[in-house]
This record gives sequence, structure tokens and C-alpha cells, in this order.
Amino acid sequence: MGAIFQSLGRTIVAGIVVLIVLLIILAAMGGRVALGDHGWWLFAMRWLHVTAGVMWIGLLWYFNFVQTPSMPKIPDEQKPAISKVIAPTALFWFRWAAMATIVLGLILALMNGYLVQALTLQKPFTSIGLGAWLGTIMWANVWFVIWPNQKKALGIVTVEAAEKAAAAKRAGMASRINTMLSIPMCRRCGFPA
Repeated sequence: MGAIFQSLGRTIVAGIVVLIVLLIILAAMGGRVALGDHGWWLFAMRWLHVTAGVMWIGLLWYFNFVQTPSMPKIPDEQKPAISKVIAPTALFWFRWAAMATIVLGLILALMNGYLVQALTLQKPFTSIGLGAWLGTIMWANVWFVIWPNQKKALGIVTVEAAEKAAAAKRAGMASRINTMLSIPMCRRCGFPA
């Protein structure tokens, strides 16, 4: 059993196996879990959307509540471990979790038949539409502000020292904006308009 948890890949596969076993048990108990059923695919999309969202917001909060405030406390000779190893990997998962969350959310809204109504903030889809627009703003910040500036700040793209400092400041500001927007965006999850 310990071997499962010594590898992230095996841990993820084990989690998926547990999910499948639970779905089989639910189906055997008379639950609505028919693979061809539209309800099944809605469940699967919602699960994927929420899972990606948890990863995205979890990493956003990690950057804002843990990594950024801790950096001044780390001795200079140890900072490359963060900037050259941990941050680039975390940013990879961060931006792709953002992409998965937005794409899966749009697919889910389309499958539920309210994509246009939500995006145009029609009643009774105002709440989910606001969440979608906040998520879209946050996604755009990740891909078009945070990531391009973090590449400069982390030295992935070579720039002058002044531009590196300015890029770090821009990325940090966009990240803080996303942290602020994550609060009302997450509030909308599961609550009526």
C-alpha cells in the first residue's frame, strides 16, 4: 500500500480507481449512474470542473498566503530552490488548472443548456454568470498577465534587472487581484442568485 503513495502518478490513479469503485457501488444500490446517461456526463463534467478549480484556487492561495510572504524570510542562497524549481512547476499546474477550469465550466454550462443565458447574465442565471465572468477575468490574468510576467521575474525569459523587478510587481498585483476575485467567485458556487 505504501508504494501507491510514494508516487504522485500512482496516487492519482488510485484516487480515480476509488472514484470508479464508489460509482459502481452507487449504481449497484440503485443510484443514477448509467454511463450513457446525460446525467452521468453532467456529473463527470461538474466533478472535473470542481477538481480543476480546487487545484487552481489552491495554488493561487498557496502563492499568496505561503510562497510570496515567505520569500523575504528565506536566505538568499536558498531562494533559487523556489525560483528555479518550485515556482515554475507550481505555475505550470496553476495555469493549466485555470485553463481546465474555464473550459470545463463552459462545457458544463453548455451541457446544462444555460451557457448563453449565464454569459449574458439573464435571470435566473445571474449568479452563475457572474461566477463565469469573474473566472474568465481571473483566467485572463493568469495567462496574459501573471504567466508572461512570472517568466521574466523567475529568469525563464532573460530581461534587465529593472524589467525583472517591474514584471514581478505586475505579476504580484494580478495575483492579488485574482485572490480578491476568488472570494466572490467561490461564494457563487452552490448558492442561488
